Amino acid sequence: MAGRMVVGSTALAGLVRPASAPDPAGGHRVLPVAPELTGLLPSRGLRRGSTVAVAAGRPRHHGGTSLVLALLAEASRAGSWCAVVGVPTFGAGAAAEVGIALDRLALVPDPGPEWATVIAALIDGVDVVVAAVPGAVAPSVADRLAARARQRGSVFVPYGRWDGADVTLRVVRGVWEGLGPGRGRLRRREVTVSARGRGAA
Repeated sequence: MAGRMVVGSTALAGLVRPASAPDPAGGHRVLPVAPELTGLLPSRGLRRGSTVAVAAGRPRHHGGTSLVLALLAEASRAGSWCAVVGVPTFGAGAAAEVGIALDRLALVPDPGPEWATVIAALIDGVDVVVAAVPGAVAPSVADRLAARARQRGSVFVPYGRWDGADVTLRVVRGVWEGLGPGRGRLRRREVTVSARGRGAA
């Protein structure tokens, strides 16, 4: 199995469903997440139409990519399509290891200058869209993408600073296990994640 590498917004046409197509989830408005994450989300999962940001965090608290992988794993395993945009170092091997179905994963390592257009096209037809935030995003663009996710029933996951998300998740502490003084193998990583939100969150 291999993820699909997508280059340019025109290549997205065959990947997404037409905007007029019905919501494929029907009554399934919440996509599942790992049990460890359910308490951080107001619907105990990824509610379709919501924006769930993953803050990049401070350098010493790396773990944002692991958190993104954990958010996608159960939804993907349950049959949802996922896309990851603007994260060229995103590892397909690591994704497969946590249970993400690579044949339902679209990777867009470099969306180019039309970042918002690429994200909007993916939101039209992909269940969960993770997008690395390219610096400052105008509030009007952020509002437009969040509104599109609500309308289309996708879950939008900005990776980086994003004002106005329904929920923002942040890794505040991370500890590796398995290494002794100068020897051993990394076996496990334990992270502490905080959540803040608005409205029902």
